[in-house]
Amino acid sequence: MTKFVPPVSRREYKRGTSHYHLYFDGNNQRIPGVTTILGGGIPKPNLIDWAAKATAEGAVDRWDELSDLPPAKRYKALERIRYDSTNTAKNRGTDVHDIGARIVTGQEVTDIPDILAPYVENYIRFLDTYEVQPILIETVIVNYTLGYAGTLDLVADITSPLSGERERYLLDIKTGEKGVFAETALQLCAYRWAEYFLDNDGVEQPMIPVDAAAAVNVTTDDAVLVPCITEKDARVVAGRTPLQIFQMAQYLYAYDNEKDSLVAGPVRTETTSKYRLTREDQQ
Repeated sequence: MTKFVPPVSRREYKRGTSHYHLYFDGNNQRIPGVTTILGGGIPKPNLIDWAAKATAEGAVDRWDELSDLPPAKRYKALERIRYDSTNTAKNRGTDVHDIGARIVTGQEVTDIPDILAPYVENYIRFLDTYEVQPILIETVIVNYTLGYAGTLDLVADITSPLSGERERYLLDIKTGEKGVFAETALQLCAYRWAEYFLDNDGVEQPMIPVDAAAAVNVTTDDAVLVPCITEKDARVVAGRTPLQIFQMAQYLYAYDNEKDSLVAGPVRTETTSKYRLTREDQQ
């Protein structure tokens, strides 16, 4: 792993209608983000079927529009369909995160688009049900030893549905209608084992211990707590703890970024052989 040094910083970049964050250390070296590592280090065979299905559905839905385009532009439009679908979901999730962060801090929110209203209403109900008291909101974390950074959604004291007691939870908001994927446990585990977080003044502080970690699956129908594996949990997958699996994903992510260096260019030398195939040799 590359050696990183403090302090960590986060920079925001925009591409079209979407935006993303990159993390850098004190030497201006880029620190891989948690979600970037999981995106590049965990195989996702289901995405192949999804991409084909999304393209086919988009082609049917936009048949008349696409038919009016010249072939080259039609090809480009078809090529973009799956990315447009992904960006729409990402932007919706980002908007729900932003509004949720304002609500959880007690700010009045009045400019909610109609399409997001069901998500926001269900999230507010979740905050009330679990009596959520925020500790950290949209906070940058870093682990210099293991070499990753990221932005956690929320650390909060809530009334635990498991114990009925007030406990400190690390929470991540997910807006997927299909539920919470297993990678979320790895994401939360990486956040949980961060070494430092940035406080409101941008100063690094030791990471706050938590009692548990969970996703909050916010959809148009509900907002439910989905507990994930925590430090007190003895469960393992394939003989490995979630943190070990995350580290394996780090290695695969690094491999994917550096694999071209494994194969050198072809080596050519002049031949001294006088042998040449004749037609009789070829028969």
